[in-house]
Amino acid sequence: MSTPNTLIFVDLPSDDPAAAARFYAEVFGWQNDEKPAGVYHRMVPGGQFLNPDGSESQIGNLHLGIFDAANARPHPDSAGVEPRTLSSGGRAPRIWILIGDGDSAERILAAAEERGAVTLWRNHYWQTFNGYNHAFRDPWGNEIVLWGKAGPDPQVPADYTRE
Repeated sequence: MSTPNTLIFVDLPSDDPAAAARFYAEVFGWQNDEKPAGVYHRMVPGGQFLNPDGSESQIGNLHLGIFDAANARPHPDSAGVEPRTLSSGGRAPRIWILIGDGDSAERILAAAEERGAVTLWRNHYWQTFNGYNHAFRDPWGNEIVLWGKAGPDPQVPADYTRE
């Protein structure tokens, strides 16, 4: 029997990977693993995925990569290839981050804004997946959506939009 194709990593482009890595380390508390510094940074959130009973599983939380848009590594051509700039305008991939039990959307959004991010929206409830959502665009144009678990009997605040 074969195994499914598995998502193992998502990379975000930046024109300054070291600065982007500092941003994510400061906003989310992740470890900045330079591979090498300024070229590629692996952001390590630490911890393990949880089992249904709340105990830690053997599966580590996913990592996020940050690469230099001017020379995206790895690539067979050591000089890299075009395009060498950040994408601008239009839709781009969104990265979803689960808000930790000891953290809050308010703290994360404030920390992101202090470091140059722009809050796109906040206070939205998505019934289909039973979660509270908020979003920001980082200083490099990447859209981050924050996800808060609503629980089995969600009490959606009156000021939240809903779908």
